[in-house]
Amino acid sequence: MTAENEREIYHKLEAMKEIRNKTITLERLKRSILNEVRSGDQEGRCLAQYKREMELLQQEKMSHVEELRQIHADINAMETVIKQTEESMTRKLSNASRLHEDYRPLKAEVDLLRRQCLGLDRLPDLHEEEGSPITPDVGGDSRFPSLPGGGSSQAPPAGSRPLATFLPPAAPRKPPPPPPAFRQQPPPMKSCLSCHQQIHRNAPICPLCKAKSRSRNPKKPKKK
Repeated sequence: MTAENEREIYHKLEAMKEIRNKTITLERLKRSILNEVRSGDQEGRCLAQYKREMELLQQEKMSHVEELRQIHADINAMETVIKQTEESMTRKLSNASRLHEDYRPLKAEVDLLRRQCLGLDRLPDLHEEEGSPITPDVGGDSRFPSLPGGGSSQAPPAGSRPLATFLPPAAPRKPPPPPPAFRQQPPPMKSCLSCHQQIHRNAPICPLCKAKSRSRNPKKPKKK
């Protein structure tokens, strides 16, 4: 064997050694790449689930925001109705007090004429009328109920016959319904697939049976 052949064989052995080492490194890199891709795909699937859960949480948040908005709207409407009712009560009590100033001397005159001219008894006082919401004032003065805001109707001058005190009727009256302008539109509803009760359309969980609310026509996931 010549020296030239020995050098050729030596170069081939060196090349085989280098190819082997680089092939081992290449296989190691290939496995690392495949592992990273598989891990990335798994993270991608988890990320899609996390985003879906975030969407459900946002929907639940908006459903609560809508409920709070409806509650605030109802509170504002009721405050308006209460204010209007108080103003109406104040006007009616003031009118009653003003009319009573005319009624008191006229009744005294009629009672005097009935007694002197006809020998008749006096007419019944206001609190003596059947079904009257007025009660007698044991102190001898007449005072109307306190008006909203601390106001009150003063009694007539002293020296007159005892008058009756105006009080609200014994049977409470129902407050007038809110004006149509304050009626709120009902929120969009849907049927729960588990208990079949009506719930808010965007509610992710049924508040009655605690079952998760799913759409009847869910969107198909997009293919990568």
